[in-house]
Amino acid sequence: MAVKTVSLHLAMQGDSQIENVTKSVAEALSGVKLAAGIVTVFIKHTTASVMLIEDEPGIRADTKAFWDRAVPADPAWQHNTRNAGEDNGHSHLRGQLQGPSVTIPFQNSVLLLGIWQQIVVVDFDTRARTRELIIQIMGE
Repeated sequence: MAVKTVSLHLAMQGDSQIENVTKSVAEALSGVKLAAGIVTVFIKHTTASVMLIEDEPGIRADTKAFWDRAVPADPAWQHNTRNAGEDNGHSHLRGQLQGPSVTIPFQNSVLLLGIWQQIVVVDFDTRARTRELIIQIMGE
C-alpha cells in the first residue's frame, strides 16, 4: 500500500472562519497514481476542525450561529481563568466536539464525495494565525 503525505498552510482569521479546501485536497490526490483508497484530512490544532458541509453562504452563517449558541465564548471557562491572558476556552471545546479530521474514499484519483459535500476547515480561535493541514493519501 502506498502512502503520500502533503502539508498545506492556511492563513486563518479565527471567529469560526470557514475555508474550503476541497480543491486543494483534490489537487493533492491528482498527483498520486492510485486506483483506490482513502484520503485523511487532518488539522494539527486544538482550536480548529475539519468537516464536510454544503458550502453555501446560508450554511456558513448557520454553522457560526450554531457554534456561538452551542458553546458560547465565556470568560468563566476554566481554561481562561487558569491561564492568564487566555480567552479561547470555547475554541478548544468546539474543536473537541467537531474533531480534527475527516476520511474520504477515492477511486480513479477522484474523491467520492456526495454532490453537495465540500471539505472545509473551521477556525474557532479568537485570533488570526497560520494553520497546518495534513492530507494523507493511502491506496493501491
